[in-house]
Amino acid sequence: MMTELDLALSRVMDGLTGEGGMFQLTAHRQFDRDLPVIAAAPPSLAHYFAYFCAVHGDKEFLVDGDVRLSFAQAYAAARVAAGGLIAGHALQRGERVGIAARNSANWVVAYMAVLMAGGVAVLLNGWWSGPELVHGVDLVGCRLVLADRQRAERLAAHAHGAEVLLIEHDCAPDQGLAALAAKGGDSGLAAKGGDSGLTAKGGDHGVPLPELTADDPATVLFTSGSTGTSKGAWSTHRAVVQGTFNYVAQSVTVLGIMAERGLAPDPSSQPVALVNVPLFHVTGEVPVLLQSFAIARKLVIMAKWDAVRAMELIARERVTYFVGVPLMSFEIATHPDHAKYDLSSCVTFAAGGAPRPVEHVDRIRRELPHAFPILGYGLTETNGIGCGNYNENYMAKPGSTGAPSRPLVDMAILDDDGKPLPAQAIGEVSIRSVANFSGYWDNPEATSAAIMPDGYFRTGDLGYLDEDGYLFIVDRKKDIIIRGGENISCIEVESAIYAHPAVAEASVFGLPHELYGEVPAAVFLAKPGTTLDADALRAFLAEQIAPFKIPVQFWQVDQPLPRLGTEKVDKRALRDRYHQEWAAANGQKS
Repeated sequence: MMTELDLALSRVMDGLTGEGGMFQLTAHRQFDRDLPVIAAAPPSLAHYFAYFCAVHGDKEFLVDGDVRLSFAQAYAAARVAAGGLIAGHALQRGERVGIAARNSANWVVAYMAVLMAGGVAVLLNGWWSGPELVHGVDLVGCRLVLADRQRAERLAAHAHGAEVLLIEHDCAPDQGLAALAAKGGDSGLAAKGGDSGLTAKGGDHGVPLPELTADDPATVLFTSGSTGTSKGAWSTHRAVVQGTFNYVAQSVTVLGIMAERGLAPDPSSQPVALVNVPLFHVTGEVPVLLQSFAIARKLVIMAKWDAVRAMELIARERVTYFVGVPLMSFEIATHPDHAKYDLSSCVTFAAGGAPRPVEHVDRIRRELPHAFPILGYGLTETNGIGCGNYNENYMAKPGSTGAPSRPLVDMAILDDDGKPLPAQAIGEVSIRSVANFSGYWDNPEATSAAIMPDGYFRTGDLGYLDEDGYLFIVDRKKDIIIRGGENISCIEVESAIYAHPAVAEASVFGLPHELYGEVPAAVFLAKPGTTLDADALRAFLAEQIAPFKIPVQFWQVDQPLPRLGTEKVDKRALRDRYHQEWAAANGQKS
């Protein structure tokens, strides 16, 4: 049965997307069917930047240490850099340009400049090693890469086909976008600004920009790599802009409900988000960065996660919106000093990228009673849109990632043959929308396996829709442990482990077993100052889950678990490592 909030959200969204509404829908023909699109959305990101930066003008946009830029200043800097890319570096429309750097204001300006110049922004994982960066660069054929010093040095140690242009941090864009005039292998780094800027070879704000269309390629983002070598998911301008507008429509809808309840913020105040998720990840790129242009949101950039620094910035900059992997908001809520900071401005603590343990939801609400935790579900291949679970609905269904996000998302639970399943039946979560990616770069086999002829993208996640249309993720399709014919959800076991008050991190995966085929195993890290061993954890789980779900093997570690660029635990690396130990201990072949 739909809740009061569901009914209100549906009513407001209907008005916004109907005839004459702010987000009135029209249709785009794709996959031999009409898919809904938001008519007011501009055709390209270049148009999007130009329009909203002009509308918001002198409003503050980027706060990065001592660097503060308005929307107009960010656009002006990007316009000059785009001219330099076109005139000085002969960038051609549709040519791929890598960006490899940590979060900063100059990362944002570089991203804008590449797209405004007609290039395809290739968002390289900033945590990759040199060989991994080279793989990404050469996979999509980047001739130019904008990299900060740390990543430029990693690239310089290996041969590749790109010229690297240097991004400096902690300075204004006219100083920070300097050039590293080197082919791969030359490690000489240019100094800040001066004659080494992007315009040193020519170009300025007067260089004509290409006229882009919605069908031009816009971005390449990389899959997390949990199943092997990363794939480059590429999207058109239409897909990215429409995905962004889907988020904007959701935000305006929620704001409308808040206004009806008398809880809307002062119209003269500016929304402010703390940016601690990597901008090279779809969460950082679309709902955080790109959505901010439309809603005039200020972005306070953190280069590295630190809970105390985050609380300081929330208090100082009056941050209203926090988003990160679930552990981040939980760390703030449970920090012994959180009461020392004025966090009252931050009314939303959003999470995505990984499941949020159910007990975290109640704890965050209890420790930060002025705020609501919310949860989003989306993928690189969907440009971040999928589901959202908000406010009291999230409190009522904390195990759900929410209902499919209107107005664009069409979600289905499909069986192995691609046929839709009824409510409560577990199958593969599949998403169809105009915001979906176009394919994996130079990988038609992977593309055809992921995108069905009717346009559904098969996410690889197993889940079900309940009677209210709310999505519950059971597990990754490949991560279901089948023990003697019994299916075990890794997420369920991990959630049970996380319920132990001494557990800081945990990961569950399957190991081969001669009798049962597979058995569950777990790696866990105890919180500092606590005492916990495998026997105590096993006894605790015996009160939480069925015996066949309890891991047969526990490994306790004293360091944080390895993570991918999305901050998800690198389960593949853990499985590979402990598979070998397990095999050796049990006399099996690894």
